[in-house]
Amino acid sequence: MKIKKNDKVTIQTGKDKGKQGVVEKVYPKQNTILVTGLNLYKKHVRKSEQMPKGGIVEVPRPLNISKVGVVCPHCKKTVRIGYQIEAGKKSRICKKCKSII
Repeated sequence: MKIKKNDKVTIQTGKDKGKQGVVEKVYPKQNTILVTGLNLYKKHVRKSEQMPKGGIVEVPRPLNISKVGVVCPHCKKTVRIGYQIEAGKKSRICKKCKSII
């Protein structure tokens, strides 16, 4: 999986198109990621001890990995990720500026 936790990503499709956020959690088996503050949906919550009134809560939902692009920290553009093996060590690189991410 080319996207990891704490990567900055841009959403390319959907209701949050063009917005940027940081990856909070990665689900490799489902091929999805959770981005903080984006892809929020409303959920109705019943009364409980934690929420004595109940009500409507905004909950983040995971996004498919194909719907986001990684933002390179060096060139600040949405880029594709490649791999480079150097001295037996594998590292992720930006396909545009060739810098290590």
